[in-house]
Amino acid sequence: MPHRHAVAMTTIIRAEAAHDFLALVPTLAGFRPERSIVCVAFHGNRTVGVLRHDLPRRARDRSALVSAIVGTLCRMPRVDAVVPIVYTEATFERSRGVPERALLGLLVKRAEEAGFLVRDALCRAADAWASILDPNAPAAGHPLALIDESPVTRLAPHEVEVLASPGAAGDLPEADPEMAAAIAAAISAFEADERAEAAIARLGRNADPVELVESLVARAGVKHPALRLAWFLHLASRPPLRDVMMLQFAFGVVVGEAAYDDAMSSVERADRSGETMDELVRREIAEGETDEVAELLIRLMLGQSTLRPDRRRVERALALLRSLIANAPPELRTGPLCIAAWLAWSLGRGSAAGAFIDLALEAEPEHSMASLLHSFIGSGALPEWAFSAPDRSDGKADRRGGSARRQAQ
Repeated sequence: MPHRHAVAMTTIIRAEAAHDFLALVPTLAGFRPERSIVCVAFHGNRTVGVLRHDLPRRARDRSALVSAIVGTLCRMPRVDAVVPIVYTEATFERSRGVPERALLGLLVKRAEEAGFLVRDALCRAADAWASILDPNAPAAGHPLALIDESPVTRLAPHEVEVLASPGAAGDLPEADPEMAAAIAAAISAFEADERAEAAIARLGRNADPVELVESLVARAGVKHPALRLAWFLHLASRPPLRDVMMLQFAFGVVVGEAAYDDAMSSVERADRSGETMDELVRREIAEGETDEVAELLIRLMLGQSTLRPDRRRVERALALLRSLIANAPPELRTGPLCIAAWLAWSLGRGSAAGAFIDLALEAEPEHSMASLLHSFIGSGALPEWAFSAPDRSDGKADRRGGSARRQAQ
């Protein structure tokens, strides 16, 4: 699937020269771009986002790509300037000048027509770099050493992990044989009638899906018991609970409580009508029978809301899921892969989302949720919260403790 990547950030750039700016871009984006067109968006002197698209393979695709990029910039709040950068394996020597000059030139023209200040338009090729806005740039470009040896890289925050590529966030770690065996053994207990009740009892409060998710994202880097991880995998294989946990990872316990209650109510209605959950949801949407809570949850899943996910929760969830998927039995990986794909997309990481979806479809080509995500995310859809100004209060409600559902009982 074509991969797009959008990253939001707030950083002040004080690079004095184009090569210094190019040296900072991997830190701004969080990955090292390859075969990409990257647009760094600005509000004044402050960067507010990075957009990445694959380079078009055909000349006739340039116009559509440029239109999509400019359209996205127009939706981003407060953006008034941009620096487009092409990253390519082509060379100045073979291209007899700046590679992808036509693409960059078209993007500069369209961006200026839309009212944006284009501060520069750069190309980093395999053998050199240059700005198409610099009339004095040498035909063979400037040496890449100017970028690689730039002293401004020391300004990058040390806690920022720069990935090898935009899709690297979708890579899975090596499996831990000991952990994989422990998870498999715990899963077998849940699937054996005579042992399931005792296994669930050992989970205590974590037998509840809402409590389970909160325990999994409470702190970063925690080593969770195999029984707890196995229970998560068991629940993630059930579509209603998979979607509940997915939304709770992103938006917190209040949304998790609401999603759980809605899911349990939907299961009861499906049982009474003899429909599958998918059939029930499609019918109720078509007939306008969804209530306000259900409509809110649907909008959140589709990104049709300015309510922003809690980035720290999502980052913790993605770290957990990558390790868990690597150690999960193959037949239980698709559910968590779908959750990981949606969470990556919620942060604007379309390339990582695409990598997770590809793994899910490889495991189960006919999987309903994976297929829907492939079509939806592959269409280039971005969540509305990517285009709303961050609020300092974002995420505060997500970190509230307690359980509204159980307090009301």
